[in-house]
Amino acid sequence: MSAVRQRIAVVLLTVSAAGFAGWVANEGESTPVRAADGQTLLAPHIPTKGDVPTIGHGSTRYEDGTPVKMTDPPITRERAEQLARNLMSGDERMFRASLPGVKLHQEEYDLYLDFVGQYGIGRWRNSSMRRDLLNGDYLKACNSLLLYKYAAGFDCSTPGNKRCGGVWKRQLERNQKCLDAQ
Repeated sequence: MSAVRQRIAVVLLTVSAAGFAGWVANEGESTPVRAADGQTLLAPHIPTKGDVPTIGHGSTRYEDGTPVKMTDPPITRERAEQLARNLMSGDERMFRASLPGVKLHQEEYDLYLDFVGQYGIGRWRNSSMRRDLLNGDYLKACNSLLLYKYAAGFDCSTPGNKRCGGVWKRQLERNQKCLDAQ
């Protein structure tokens, strides 16, 4: 007899080590540059056309809320991880607060938080996934992930596109992980 998995109240969850590592891997890292001392540093870049400047592992702002600018100095990999952890911690607080009374499996929590890390808490708060979860419709929330396939107005699900195919691939992966968690 297999055990029945129970969802846990969102307020009691935190991103798993696998969830954080997956987010860092999906975000990749900024353009590496060599410092005079030979150390590898990560410079600001724009990941897809129409996106905002990003540094480290997908960070678009610093802990104090200052946006990343293309003229900012490169950072170390250690600083990139620190910045990513600090920003995810802030996103996590707002994410949990956005789902009062909702229960999720750890996998669901991690993948929706990954969405927040990529698209931002504002987009999450207005998302169909959030509405679906608040209504207790977990399957619909999974499938609503596929609605978020645009970057700067371009449909990233367009076959063969070289502009933002990774955006669509990431959504397909999130959707599949979500369905697998049901």
